[in-house]
Amino acid sequence: MSFKSTLHRLKSSLTGSSGEIVFGMSDGTVSILGLVLGVAAGGSSANAVVLAGATGAIAASVSMMAGCFMEIESERDEESMEKRERETEIARDPDAALGDLEKMLKEARLSQASIDSIRSDIGSNPSAIAEFETAISSSQKTSGQKESPVIHACWMFISDLIAGLTPVIPFILFPLQTAWIICITITTALLLLLGIGRAKLGNRSVFRTVPETMGIALAAAVAGVLVGLLIQRLIS
Repeated sequence: MSFKSTLHRLKSSLTGSSGEIVFGMSDGTVSILGLVLGVAAGGSSANAVVLAGATGAIAASVSMMAGCFMEIESERDEESMEKRERETEIARDPDAALGDLEKMLKEARLSQASIDSIRSDIGSNPSAIAEFETAISSSQKTSGQKESPVIHACWMFISDLIAGLTPVIPFILFPLQTAWIICITITTALLLLLGIGRAKLGNRSVFRTVPETMGIALAAAVAGVLVGLLIQRLIS
């Protein structure tokens, strides 16, 4: 396989999994930011913050990866079950199934000649109706929906881990007090980019999605700090 072909497949996979990437980064940033600031507010050392943050980021990434994989697998199992049920329904009443198919083709604005031709071909093999309906449904899916569940899960893991480690890195490189400021600054910048990404992905207003994304992170950060201060007071 050539480098160009590999690059094309990687780009296609990245585009197809854009939903998982944005969601994973949002989850990783928000959850670990609250954890890191909570531990730091509790008076722990930078080493303790790094240990808690890195451990939490890895555990959360694995959990999100597994959840993503199982969700897609469940959706595909459900689709397979619905297809079998539809095949049974068609076998029981093929004339009604043909009528449903003809109605669907008319709604798609096919010419009557095309509809008659399709009806004639499928009419002699009613079991093909389910396959025809499945093919139409599959053609309406995005490339991302056709990707392997493993690929979606891997992108979820990578994005969640990178975003989760972002608030942790300052505590590795800088003293505790300085790390606080840098952590909040780079996380704010990341959340700004994620808000814009969410808006473009969901075709939503940037002016609504960005404040919403940053507001959720702010709530998590405040909650983490308050819990950290409360535990510190109870212990002391």
